[in-house]
Amino acid sequence: MMRALVWRWVQTYGPELEKRCRPHLEPTAKSYRVDETYMRIKGEDKYLYRAVDKHGQTIDFLLTARRDAKAVQRFFRRALRQPGNPHSRVINVDQNPAYPAAVEALKAEGTLRRRCRMRQCKYLNNVVEPDHRTVKQRVWLAKGYGSFRTAWRTLRGLEAVSMVRKGRARWVVKGDAVGQARFISKLFGLAA
Repeated sequence: MMRALVWRWVQTYGPELEKRCRPHLEPTAKSYRVDETYMRIKGEDKYLYRAVDKHGQTIDFLLTARRDAKAVQRFFRRALRQPGNPHSRVINVDQNPAYPAAVEALKAEGTLRRRCRMRQCKYLNNVVEPDHRTVKQRVWLAKGYGSFRTAWRTLRGLEAVSMVRKGRARWVVKGDAVGQARFISKLFGLAA
C-alpha cells in the first residue's frame, strides 16, 4: 500500500519538480560531455542521453527509444533550449557514429554555433560515467519500469534532485541537505 502511494507521488511530483527547479539553476560551463546509456523498459532497451559540463554539473537529459542521429539532435535542441545552458564551445562525445551527423545537421540549421568543436574521444567523457551509475542504481532499486512514460516521469524527478544535490541550484550549497530540503519546499510553497 505505502509503495503504491510513493510511486504515485513520484509520478505526479517528479516532472513538476523538474519544471519548477529549472528557472533556479545556475549556468553551466561551455564544455559539454555527452554520453548515452541503455535502460531496460518493459524488456526492451531504451537510451538515456545525458550531458554534464566539465565540472560534473548536469546540463540536460533525454530518454529516447532509439540511438540514432535524430535522437541526438532532439537531445541537443532540448539542452540548448533550457535557460541556464549556454551554447557550447566544445562537445566531447564517445565513438558513437550518430554524433558527427547530428552535430553537422544542427550546425547547418543554426542550432549549434559554427565554431563549436566536437571531439570524439572516449576518455574525455569520464566525468559523465559516474552520473550514469547513480541513475542506473536508482533504476535497479525500482526493479525496472513497465512503460516508457513512467520511466520518463521518474527520471525527470531523479535528475532534478540530482541537480539540486550537486549544487547547481542558486543559493544551495553542495552537500547541504537541510538547504536542499528548504529549497525544494520553497519550490512547492511548503513550510520547511
